[in-house]
Amino acid sequence: TPQVYLAELDAAVEADREAHGKKPLPPRREADPEPATRKISETDPDSGYMVREGKPKGFFYLDHRTVDGRHAIITDVHITPASVHDSVPYLERLDRQRQRFGFEVAAVGLDAGYFTAAICQGLEKRQLYGVIGYCRPNKPRGMMPKRLFVYDADQDAYCCPEGQMLRYATTNREGYRHYHSDPAWCRTCPRLSTCTRNQHYRKTVTRHVWEDAKERVDRRRLAPVGKRLYARRKETVERSFADAKQLHGYRYARMRGIAGMREQALLCATAQNLKKMALAA
Repeated sequence: TPQVYLAELDAAVEADREAHGKKPLPPRREADPEPATRKISETDPDSGYMVREGKPKGFFYLDHRTVDGRHAIITDVHITPASVHDSVPYLERLDRQRQRFGFEVAAVGLDAGYFTAAICQGLEKRQLYGVIGYCRPNKPRGMMPKRLFVYDADQDAYCCPEGQMLRYATTNREGYRHYHSDPAWCRTCPRLSTCTRNQHYRKTVTRHVWEDAKERVDRRRLAPVGKRLYARRKETVERSFADAKQLHGYRYARMRGIAGMREQALLCATAQNLKKMALAA
């Protein structure tokens, strides 16, 4: 399904292509979505099938919870099927809290699952100091990591470990710029076997149009203020989930359907907040 930032991304892509002298992309065609094969629970169709590394596979729900950094008061709970990625509803829920309660949010701390270009750009647009955990990039075994290719902003090109410049080629609809190497150079490169498996001896490096925002957010993770903020995240929201599981029966869904799970989540959050307010009084 289309993301809420799709129109903003399209505008950024068109602006980037125009800046590089490329023709505009044709308008998106409103085609009927192809039926996707997915698992549906026979006892609770609202739940989603979760497949995550280090987590049990099965039908679950997710609670996208927000906790304040001072007293660990739960300010928002949002239930989705477990098949919905953590980063999808985040910005919308953040805006809802700020508008409904008048929160003057200054900074946010998030785990690595939220480290996407859309989240980083959204935080920068809202002028929020965001700190997000480190997300280890995936790469094929035995291949060179992307970090060895250094981006040169002045030339708008990547420099490979052997000194070749990868020049800009195009920007696709998903918002990624493509930088290509020279096949004549790569064909005789001693690192070819660990660099690319392209049959035309061409290395391609991609860079999102909002990559600058991602890099700024990633640098904050290593700053002293960012380290303190991220440590506070572990002491608040992670402890809130642990308390809910250990003391409030939050390990299991007590009712079926998204409405029933929303009721359980709100009751659990209410009980936890009453305890926190009593301690803070």
